[in-house]
Amino acid sequence: MPAALYLIPVTLGDTPVEQVLPSYNHEVIMGIRHFIVENIRSARRFLRQTDREFPIDDSTFYEMGKHADEKLFSRYLQPLRDGMPVGVISEAGCPAVADPGADIVSIAQREGLPVVPLVGPNSMIMAVMSSGLGGQSFAFNGYLPVEPSDRAKRLKALETRAWAEGQTQLFIETPYRNQKMFQSLLTTLRPQTRLCIAAGITTAGEYIRTLHVSEWKKIKLPDLSKVPAIFLINK
Repeated sequence: MPAALYLIPVTLGDTPVEQVLPSYNHEVIMGIRHFIVENIRSARRFLRQTDREFPIDDSTFYEMGKHADEKLFSRYLQPLRDGMPVGVISEAGCPAVADPGADIVSIAQREGLPVVPLVGPNSMIMAVMSSGLGGQSFAFNGYLPVEPSDRAKRLKALETRAWAEGQTQLFIETPYRNQKMFQSLLTTLRPQTRLCIAAGITTAGEYIRTLHVSEWKKIKLPDLSKVPAIFLINK
């Protein structure tokens, strides 16, 4: 297998690997023994899910999570420089997209090392696809401020941009604060603004619905306190 930095997507939840990942990914994974991962335990579990016979004990894992030393990232790519393939695995979805991995990829690009993104689920793209809010122009804004007044100010700014440019605005929240985010949306946004909630994408409990804010106020939202969700707004 060609030596390259392979960006390996992971399932977004308790979803069968074969349901969301192409068979080619399996071939690539089976040919790699060096992995740069967000969390070693979850990465090992994912590899076992991909193939029960994967040689975990013969593989080397380098951690790139929030407690990792960024000064070591360049060293993690030494196997690639020596002609061996290296894989990058985040906790869920696609590495380097709203997930760790961008710094690793940046080093590889700077050195002219080949980078190969593999096909797999990306919650942001899938949320845009299923929202009906338009995918010609959209922006992912990550986490919004936690403090209520700052959050309201930010939401107003994103709504203004959505209405002025027709650009769909995406953002996320820590699952246990999803309900508070929802309430902030209802009290801050215009009644005519369209809001999509895309939660648990690809899982058995998937919930994706788009309504005007005024319509959301009339229905009961499912419990999203433990479910990863993406919020989208547009005019």
